[in-house]
Amino acid sequence: MRPSEDTRQQEIFCQFLSENGVQLSKETTERLYLYADLVVETKQFGNLISPKDSEKILSRHIADSLVPYIYIDERRKTKDERGECNETVHEFIAEPNSLGARRKDEGTKESLSSIVYQRSDLSSKTWADMGAGAGCPVFPLAIVMPEIQFYAVEPRNMRVQFMNYAKEKLQLQNLTVVGKRFETSGLSDLDFISCRALSTFENDWERAQPGLKKGGMFLTLKSFNNIVHLENDPAVHIYKYALPQEEQVYALVTRGNE
Repeated sequence: MRPSEDTRQQEIFCQFLSENGVQLSKETTERLYLYADLVVETKQFGNLISPKDSEKILSRHIADSLVPYIYIDERRKTKDERGECNETVHEFIAEPNSLGARRKDEGTKESLSSIVYQRSDLSSKTWADMGAGAGCPVFPLAIVMPEIQFYAVEPRNMRVQFMNYAKEKLQLQNLTVVGKRFETSGLSDLDFISCRALSTFENDWERAQPGLKKGGMFLTLKSFNNIVHLENDPAVHIYKYALPQEEQVYALVTRGNE
């Protein structure tokens, strides 16, 4: 069954978005479903996802890909509601029996990673995703944030071919596929660099940092167990969250380039 035809998966995915304060247009949601269909159904570029993960691509992979958007949008809404730049840090608390997560105020923290962005501020921003694979999280992010110019950086030829195919199908004008390793991509002075479960945080940060502009932000999605040692590192911000029907705790980890 295609993800766009799986009513239960759609319900779980939409509930996750709702519980985290995200409202997407029908057109945007349909494009996310179409991307999920392409990952699951397109076979000429190899097996892009395992059969087990295919059954939960919306609730696990697309939902996970949108966590950076939730992080940025949360801070935008905080600023809009209070009329000022507020540095309140929110945390997603894992609840194994719950879809999504609930937010909890954790106090204040002075960090480049806590910058509040208004959507109008994003129109001139650039964002590269290292080791993009089949396109998570960069394709979902490009769909929900059309005002940002995204670069999907991936050296494996079959994955590059698939992403170019998906880009054409989705008519994503704000995304460029770069068939190289990030270090040789020529990309620099970027506002955001992301990756998802690529390597250790330390290795990923070492690769990303030279490509960031001053004041730029690095974001990575990982299992919380793999980054727990960073909890007392003042240079990073950890945003814990849960995903639907997943028992483990996940973390969005950010670090600003000072």
